[in-house]
Amino acid sequence: MFESFLGGIHPKDGKELAKDKPIEDMPVPQELVVPMGQHIGAPCTPTVKVGDEVKRGQLIGTSPAFMHADIHAPVSGKVVKIEPRPHSGMGSCMAVVIQNDGKDEWADGLPMERNWQSMENEEILAAIQSAGIVGMGGATFPAHIKLKPSKPVDILILNGAECEPYLTADYRLMLEEGAKIITGTQILQKLLGVKRTVIGIEDNKPEAIKAMERAANGTNIEVAALKTKYPQGAEKMLIKVISGREVPMGGLPMDVGAVVQNVGTVAAIADAVEHGLPLTERITTVTGDAIKEPKNLRIRIGTPYQAAIDYCGGFAEQPKKLIAGGPMMGMAQATTAVPVMKGSSGILALTAEKVDHGPEMNCIRCGKCVKACPMGLVPSMLSILSERQAYDACRDDYGLMNCVECGCCTFVCPAKRNIVQYIKNAKGVIRAEQMKAKAAAEAKKKAQEAAEAKKEAEK
Repeated sequence: MFESFLGGIHPKDGKELAKDKPIEDMPVPQELVVPMGQHIGAPCTPTVKVGDEVKRGQLIGTSPAFMHADIHAPVSGKVVKIEPRPHSGMGSCMAVVIQNDGKDEWADGLPMERNWQSMENEEILAAIQSAGIVGMGGATFPAHIKLKPSKPVDILILNGAECEPYLTADYRLMLEEGAKIITGTQILQKLLGVKRTVIGIEDNKPEAIKAMERAANGTNIEVAALKTKYPQGAEKMLIKVISGREVPMGGLPMDVGAVVQNVGTVAAIADAVEHGLPLTERITTVTGDAIKEPKNLRIRIGTPYQAAIDYCGGFAEQPKKLIAGGPMMGMAQATTAVPVMKGSSGILALTAEKVDHGPEMNCIRCGKCVKACPMGLVPSMLSILSERQAYDACRDDYGLMNCVECGCCTFVCPAKRNIVQYIKNAKGVIRAEQMKAKAAAEAKKKAQEAAEAKKEAEK
């Protein structure tokens, strides 16, 4: 048994609602809303216009920015609108609205057949980039950037922990499509040239552990049973538990020679490299005590939440809270009109019984949040300082930017303080200030270059 990590909690997981439900292919709705911001980094700009006919897999959004992931049509049909629409993480976002023609025709040349073993690494990386793949566990970091680390790496870790309560999409993927995960893993082994590869799965998923052991038989891929504790699936926790290495404060996994990828991301990479398929669908868990029939669905990107909920029988009763993702790190939603995106691991609808927890009170200095924090921070002080708008002190004195936003602190707080929300707000303010300072520095540099060029021209 592997050792555990600092802190952590054991929330009721709620996975019994959907864990035994096989993946179903959800029918494609009549209209799909495809946001141009589905990844960490710059949002894409539409490459199509209203009235255009598109095919599934056709590029419909891209950006010149380094940090972005291309976006493709999830269905064949007609572009009927390009306008801001509700977005699960940004409030609203420019989106391409496609009317489904019912034909589901692929763009020219798709799908294709390729032998990944005969491909050069540059070809593999280009295939991943052109498919628009991002981290599908919810982080949505562009995969092609993560898979070209600027430092040597010797260990590849696959995240099959799925420690977020209620969510079972990765669990079902491991049970039903383990061979695809292994193929994607072998592609990454070739690309990264790592010495060791480990798939980490929490020990409360014995069926998934056995399924992946069978799929990995005959390879050099290890399957590790990890102690069940939230947030076991966080990158830094996985690296610490599996390799014994500790990512430094402010550092990245590659700083300790590691790359971490979600099992869903790896399966998408197999499709992209072997068959040239862009990321146009994903497996999403629709669950919660307010859902009549929880399911694990293979859903096209751009499908409205309401359509997915309706396919699951609708609401058993009106939910108190609708969440994009899981209850610990997910985002509460104001409408069911938001669409499924590349990082949509779950749609969670909970009744008042599950979410009512009383009014927020003042911090009582009990220290429970400190004990639970897997990053060794002092969440109570971070929340108090953020509440007082002392953002510099949060960053400089209490390691604000090292918070992984897992929500353990809020879960254990007896004063019902929204600790992680205060921390997220502080991080947002700091990032905005950093971007403003960077933009000002770049503008100053351009002005200086223009002035120097003018002087040269006048000579």
